[in-house]
Amino acid sequence: MSPQPISPEARQLRADQLLAQVTSDQEPVVAPIDLYSAMARAIKYNLDYRVEVMEQALRVKELDLAHYDMLPKVVGNLNYNGRSNEPGSRSKSLLTGKTSLEPSSSSERNQLATDLTMSWDVLDFGLSYVRAQQRADGVMLAEESKRKVIQRIIEDVRAAYWRAVSAERLLTKTRSLEASTEQALEHAHRQQHSHLTAPLPALSYERELLTIRRDLESLTRELKVAKQQLAALMNLSPEQHYELVLPSRDLAWAGIDLSYDAMLKLAVMNRPELREVAYQLRNNQREGTAAILETLPSLKLFAGANYSDDDFLYNSDWVTWGAHASWNLLKVFSLPARQERIEAQSELLDARGLALTMAVATQVSVTRARYQLRRGELDTARRFLEVQRAIEDQVSAGYQAQHVSEQTLIREQMNTLLAEVRMDQALSDLQGAYANVYTATGIDAVDAGMSSDESVAELSADLRRLWASRGDALALERVGRS
Repeated sequence: MSPQPISPEARQLRADQLLAQVTSDQEPVVAPIDLYSAMARAIKYNLDYRVEVMEQALRVKELDLAHYDMLPKVVGNLNYNGRSNEPGSRSKSLLTGKTSLEPSSSSERNQLATDLTMSWDVLDFGLSYVRAQQRADGVMLAEESKRKVIQRIIEDVRAAYWRAVSAERLLTKTRSLEASTEQALEHAHRQQHSHLTAPLPALSYERELLTIRRDLESLTRELKVAKQQLAALMNLSPEQHYELVLPSRDLAWAGIDLSYDAMLKLAVMNRPELREVAYQLRNNQREGTAAILETLPSLKLFAGANYSDDDFLYNSDWVTWGAHASWNLLKVFSLPARQERIEAQSELLDARGLALTMAVATQVSVTRARYQLRRGELDTARRFLEVQRAIEDQVSAGYQAQHVSEQTLIREQMNTLLAEVRMDQALSDLQGAYANVYTATGIDAVDAGMSSDESVAELSADLRRLWASRGDALALERVGRS
């Protein structure tokens, strides 16, 4: 055998199939997407989450298959034997050494024999039971991995959604100011080279406009790809056009009611990583039970029905039964070494659990502090925006009364736009910190009763009600309207 690469035609066909299937069987986007519609689409269509769901389904099938290992074995045999001459034998006396009979045959040249035997090994049953329990723990490990992935996805969706909202607002305002900003920069540049006015004020004004534009470009650099990132989380094509629901900036975001100790206890109870270690510890304990069972003698019980077409047999069909015992003594001698390995594995898992507990405690503390810090930053950004809008109103009134130049008005409009972008960025950071609080405490991002079989609208409504019960200001606003 030699390696055979896949042909270009097969690769082309495979590529066409993948591209056709990656976004197939999805509800079309027919309305602007809000935060909870984005979450619902991620739950239904995100491919990373779908992989985890299928991984758990595979573990369930393996558990179902493991149940069959505990059943007795039923084996059917069909044997045919033939030879070129007659089978026969003669007898020789052990006392005198003389032949006592002439050659004779007691079986036919061609024989067909069948049997159906049921056997049950008591030791195999015990081991199969323990292995099935370990398979069941494998199902729970897959469930924890699925929880971890969906928590990360929901956190990413929330952060990407608010960044995309910021970008949407920014681009809309930027388009309206772009032409007037360029005109103001050209006018300042002409004034600086005309020598009709002092060059320093014109240069200072041009520098100020360019500084504001540079700050806007710096803030926009990461926001511009947020919509594509959100589309990827919802499993939409990166080039697909869709609109977003732009929520209000004036929502009241509450603080964290739970104390640090209460949050830490929730986190240690609920974090998927710590639950995985607990299941691995239980699995390792069952491995110790299996090691002890393997050192015991094996007792095999069997019974079967037999048939042969040999005419020389007096009874052509019969039933057999019996028992067979065996003991692998080498397993007994290897038991201490296996128990030491299992004990070392338990110590490793205990140490890993302690390390994770300390890491979780640090994350809970950091996320609490970050959320409070982001709330303070949002409040400062809101107050700054209010002040900047008041300044713009005063400058606009002066411009209408022809007391202020157009260049000054454009500068303040750009400052207002910059303040709005910083407000949106502070709001986006707060949303990321808010989602991170739930991830750090291990609280499920979705309810156990929710299913990806629901429609996007139904799942979105369920998610909105769930997060409204948790105090999410955006969900409370929408639920209150409905």
